[in-house]
Amino acid sequence: MRHFEQVHAVYFDDLDAFQILHNARYLLLFERTIGAFWHRLGWGGTLDAQRNPDQFHVVRANSIEYLRAFHGTGELRVRVWVERLGRSSLTFGMKVLPMDQDVAHAQGTRTVVRVHPVEFRPLPWTDSFRQGLAPWMPQD
Repeated sequence: MRHFEQVHAVYFDDLDAFQILHNARYLLLFERTIGAFWHRLGWGGTLDAQRNPDQFHVVRANSIEYLRAFHGTGELRVRVWVERLGRSSLTFGMKVLPMDQDVAHAQGTRTVVRVHPVEFRPLPWTDSFRQGLAPWMPQD
């Protein structure tokens, strides 16, 4: 499975009262990593329907399973990969990992749906989007 990974710092204000990474921060870390993935593919930045019609998409679902607490400040890795590309949906797999092991602190999925930029109705992904994602697709 090909994946994209980014290192993130965990700061004091990311922690809960028990000095554990707050549960809501995991979604933020996933969001930032997926944003960096889009930039890697050249699809991030300012909304521009002419240049990139596929950037108009909304989150349909997030699912997170918390497996091991991340204690204190420091650095961690967030790994994302493409699990499934449908007609108008895209599902990412995601993990939060320590710097030195491949044992997840949390794992989950995010599904996004491409939408019309004005009507917000689902639209199929373009052929160029599918081609750009092809190297990241799971191999059967």
